[in-house]
Amino acid sequence: MSSKVHEFKVEMTCGGCSSAVEKVLGKVKDGVEKVEISLDQQRVWVTSSLPSDELLEIIKKTGKTTEYIGIKQ
Repeated sequence: MSSKVHEFKVEMTCGGCSSAVEKVLGKVKDGVEKVEISLDQQRVWVTSSLPSDELLEIIKKTGKTTEYIGIKQ
C-alpha cells in the first residue's frame, strides 16, 4: 500500500507537546515513515501507509485535541 502524507491539527503549546506526539507515532514501527511537526501552525504531517482514522487514534493517545485535516497534496 502506498504512503500518503496525512495532515492533522493538534493542540500543542510547547516542545513537550510535540515530543509526546513524536513519541507515540515513533512507537508505530510498521506504517509510519516520517513525522513533521509545526508548533506554530499546530500541525502534524505523518507520512504513512496506515489509514487516517488509525493515525488519529494514535495521536489522540497524547491527550491532545486532534482533528484530521486531510491528505497533503
